[in-house]
Amino acid sequence: MKNLHRIAFLAWLVVIIALTLLKSFYQIGYLWDPDNQRVREIILEPLDVWRSSSNWFLSVFEYGGNTALFIPFGALLFIVLSMGSTRGGSNRVRGGPRTGWASVWKVAVLAALCSFSIEIAQYAFSIGRSSTDDLLSNTLGGFLGALLAKAAGPKLYPFWSGISLALAAVFAVLVGLGERLGDPEKIVD
Repeated sequence: MKNLHRIAFLAWLVVIIALTLLKSFYQIGYLWDPDNQRVREIILEPLDVWRSSSNWFLSVFEYGGNTALFIPFGALLFIVLSMGSTRGGSNRVRGGPRTGWASVWKVAVLAALCSFSIEIAQYAFSIGRSSTDDLLSNTLGGFLGALLAKAAGPKLYPFWSGISLALAAVFAVLVGLGERLGDPEKIVD
């Protein structure tokens, strides 16, 4: 079972890397133009998208999407960190039902470090906009994921891994379909 959780975590890391660092090399339908992803910009003002956007959907998509992207990361990392050594062939979770608060905060810190690394890479390689909003949303998502995994308990760990693997597979199919999803004639600038 430990391997399932590790594989799910690695699969979700691939999704995160693809959506944050590789968007200039592929597209899903017409959600974004790969050419528009080749930028180098730093946005340090928190809640910039919310304040500067004339479209409420953009703010929801930006903050909600970044938070949602890191919820599986947080849940799976919490699970991987919580898996202890096995005794007698069982898959015991270290600390049993009390496992948690230190791991929840550890996951939040690791989510922040992962997000910060992504933002640095986006800036260094001119492949996205580096934003404090992304950092805050991603960290919140990692924290919420860990909190949900802790609250749901070890019995639902296979669910988290299964749903994350299923979502990663759906993502791979969407990437494979690429431009075939959507009608370029209906795109409004």
